[in-house]
Amino acid sequence: MKKIRIIIGVLGMDQHEVGAVAVSRLLRDAGMEIIYLGRFNTPAGIVKTSIEEDADVIGLSCHSWEYLHYMPDLLKILKEQHLNIPVVVGGSIITTGDIRTLEDMGVAAAFGPSATNEDIVKSIQQLVASK
Repeated sequence: MKKIRIIIGVLGMDQHEVGAVAVSRLLRDAGMEIIYLGRFNTPAGIVKTSIEEDADVIGLSCHSWEYLHYMPDLLKILKEQHLNIPVVVGGSIITTGDIRTLEDMGVAAAFGPSATNEDIVKSIQQLVASK
């Protein structure tokens, strides 16, 4: 069975990458292949790398409010390029209201501070299986 390939990165000037590193390890330990982009990414750069790396999922770690600014651009680029790569967002600042907003935008899944490791892994596995 092919390993799930997931891009993990942080958008914009958000400098908080501890969560991204922790989730990368969690997903790696669950058998997924991680392409870690680190901090200071743009929507176009994330999409470009996702294409180059044949990613199954784009995972974004968010610990500042910038992601709400960048998310429409990221989703627009994916749509314009006819790419069916689900976007998953997680972070300590994501509220229940943010989750609804993100899902309304087209984000496949969003996880706030109360998400469990099992929820995150299972959700990503289901997203890839349903593609």
